[in-house]
Parts: sequence; structure tokens; C-alpha cells
Amino acid sequence: MTRPHWELPQTLGALRRSAFSEERLAARSVKDELRENLLGKLARGEPLFPGIVGYEDTVIPQIVNAILSRHNFILLGLRGQAKTRILRMLTTLLDEWMPYIAGSEIRDNPYRPISRYGRNLVAELGDDTPIAWLTPEQRYVEKLATPDVTIADMIGDIDPIKAARSGHDISDELTIHYGLLPRANRGIFAINELPDLAGKIQVGLFNIMQEGDVQIKGYPVRLPLDVLLVFTANPEDYTARGKIITPLKDRIGSEIRTHYPLTLEQGMAITAQEAWTERASPLKLAIPNYIRQAVETVAFLAREDKRVDRRSGVSQRLPITVLENVTSNAEQRALKSGDAVAVPRVLDLYAALPSITGKLELEYEGELKGGEAVARELIRQAVGKVFHQYYDGTDLTPIVQWFELGGSIRLGETAPAADLLRQLRSIHGLLEQIGPLGVGPKDPAPALVSAAEFILEGLYAHRRIGRSEERGFVAEERKRPAAAAEAGELPRGRRQRFN
Repeated sequence: MTRPHWELPQTLGALRRSAFSEERLAARSVKDELRENLLGKLARGEPLFPGIVGYEDTVIPQIVNAILSRHNFILLGLRGQAKTRILRMLTTLLDEWMPYIAGSEIRDNPYRPISRYGRNLVAELGDDTPIAWLTPEQRYVEKLATPDVTIADMIGDIDPIKAARSGHDISDELTIHYGLLPRANRGIFAINELPDLAGKIQVGLFNIMQEGDVQIKGYPVRLPLDVLLVFTANPEDYTARGKIITPLKDRIGSEIRTHYPLTLEQGMAITAQEAWTERASPLKLAIPNYIRQAVETVAFLAREDKRVDRRSGVSQRLPITVLENVTSNAEQRALKSGDAVAVPRVLDLYAALPSITGKLELEYEGELKGGEAVARELIRQAVGKVFHQYYDGTDLTPIVQWFELGGSIRLGETAPAADLLRQLRSIHGLLEQIGPLGVGPKDPAPALVSAAEFILEGLYAHRRIGRSEERGFVAEERKRPAAAAEAGELPRGRRQRFN
């Protein structure tokens, strides 16, 4: 249980008589504090980074090693790999409360103040020096690196207004306006996208990291800061915006590579955790597992597609936002059609194109084809891949023959599910095949329609049947072998597995 700050010592004298003794606080750095608390969590078997999925055997053990080694470290990886989230969770390894000299801009240790303000106050008031307290969240400072960041922003600058108001000489240390790094003293200082930081600013960082001194407007100031420095960046060879200078890179203790989910199950777990699908709604929302699989497969396929820039990456935010859009479109459709249950369908994947196209950086070939066309092909491939997992070896010939005999069906977007279900019942053998998708005849009509449409879309993805804007699903137009190959049709041996 968190102890209220008003129950904690409020003066230096009371602090000396408390559990926050000089022996404990004076020599214990923030890196020692993180190490000690991490060792305790490991001994108790507590989770270290709850909510971080897929890094249990790769990234997290390396972060643990870096903290136990008291290293500054950098997380190197593409966008959407939870780098910033991990850094913000480091605060869970800090103490519940940390005392500092009240009014100190750089959060001076009451027993070892490093600022002129802190030293003067302790010399003047002694044991009556007022003490304030910081929570773990207040000890985390984060800065997004941009080319316009200055030394003044990061380290500090002379403040002539402060000098005029206080009557001090402008060269006096008391006239300094401290930057973000000194203000992160006795805490964690995180810099996102480190290569974007100008080289001269990076020089200022490694100087204060290693030697603890810095010059502000030509005046040397000794600042032996106690801080854990952590960074994030895209791999250097993936970005043309900048690079990490060699002396700074040399002073970063550990370089830890992050990655996208290694398996579909890991990706689905992350998406299910992060996507806003548990929402207040007048409808019951039910998202089938095969739709979740198709959404995640879109991201996996995009990461492997030669038309998508792999150096840029495909963020995990893509399946998260797609699933949210899919759910919203199903919700909108159910309200318009009067259905009591909103069940996403394949058509909702196509309705979610705006949440896909903006997250794909295309190569030249993809640019020629267009973002929307590439996204549509990725959806079709994803549905085909998931369909193959459920129906490999299943005899679906009666459904295909129904279309070959002249049948066609157009599944309207806003038509009530009950009306669509009556149309789908006319396709011989279709509703008998929904069982593998986890849907039964007693399920609501929207669930039956979603499953049946998924089967039809899967057959279309494998070019067993066709689809047109006017008539919907129809018989596949027979192509000559060369034309079929150009269209990316599956080899005939693969198609026969569904016969």
C-alpha cells in the first residue's frame, strides 16, 4: 500500500532519523536502486513488464542483464515494437518514494547536494532544510529527439532574467536555467529516436554521461548527475535522417534489438490486448477468431511483401487499428440493418482499408500499383491463408459446382442478416461447412452469415470461384494456363486439395 507523502519526513533532521538514512541514500545511485529492486522482483517471481507480449525469451532477458549490469542501454528496432512502452515501465523498478531538497530544480540528494542552491540551503538551514518527495512516475523524463533540439533544451542555459531578479552576476551558477537532463537527476532520462538528435547535442550528452561536467555559455559547471540514460532508435542503416555518433555509441552499455511478433498467436494476443473492441454499445459485439486471424495475417504478409518497404517496417498498430475499424463497421452495419448482434465479416476488412494504406510505406513497384490495390491484395491473400488452415483437404466441390451451374449471390452490406441467410441456404452444402470455424446452426444469423461469407471469400482467394461488383460471387472465369499464372493463381495441385 502506498504511504501518503505527508507521513514521510519533512525536514533533513527528521530524514536522518528515519529509514531513509544517510548511509542508505548517500551512496545508492539510481542504477543501484533499479538493480536492487529488480533482484527482488526476480527472487519473488513477479512479472517484470506486464502487458509486453512476445519478448519473454528475447528482449526482456537482455534488458534484465543491462539493468543488473548498471548499463545505460538503447532499444533498437522498427516502429511499433513497444520500445517507448518498455522504457516507461522501468519506473516500476524504482522506489515508492524518493526524498530531495524542496525547491531544487535538479532534485538534489539531501545528503549530497550538487547544485549551488542545494548546498547553500543545507549550509544555511542544516537539519531544518525542507524535504519534498517524488513518486516513480515523476522520476521519469522523456524527450523526443528532433533536429531543432538545442543544448539549452538538453543541458541548460544562462537565464539573464533570473540573474537580474536575484541580483547575481550572470556567471553565477544560480543564474542557470537547467535543461531536461539535469532535471532528470536521480531518475530515468529517455530519448526517443536518438539518431535524429544533432551531432553536437549528442556530444553534450556523452560528456555529461562520462565526465559529469558541462559548459553553459562558456562557464564550466560541474554536474555529477545520477541518472539512467535509455534510448530508442531505428537501426542506423534503416534511416537516412541521422546517425548515432561513435563516442556516444561507445558509452551506451547495451544495444538491445526489438522485433515484431514471431508467431501469429503472439501478434493476435498483442492486438486483442491493445485494440479497443471491448466498448459500450447498444449491440452485442462478437468477433470471430477467423476474422482476428485474418486481420493479423494482413500485417504478417505485409512485412514479407516485396512491394512494402521492409526498412520502414509494418507497425503492430496496423492490426490494432484494423481490428478496431472492422468492429466499428460491423457495429454500424448491424445498427442500420436492425440486427441485435454485430459480427464482423470479410467485407468489414475491406471497409478498413483506410487503417491499412496509411501504415504501408511502399517500394517503387507498390507505388505503381497504388496503396489501396496493394492493401486489397493483402486482404485477399490473408483470407486465403486462414481459409487454407481451416479447410485444407475438405471437399468443397458442391459449393463450387453451384456457381459453375450458373448460380451467383450478392451479399448486401446493409441487408438484415436473416435475409442474407435465406439466400445463402440456396447454395448447396455451404452452411454444412461452417463447423470448422466454430459456428453452429443454433448461432445467431449474423454469425452464420459471417462464416458462410468467409468460406466464399476463401474460395475466391484460391480462385475456385469469381467475384464481380455487379453480381457478387460467381463462377470463376476459366483462363488459359499462361493467363492464370500471370494472375497469381495457385498451382492446380494446390487447388485439388480442396476437391
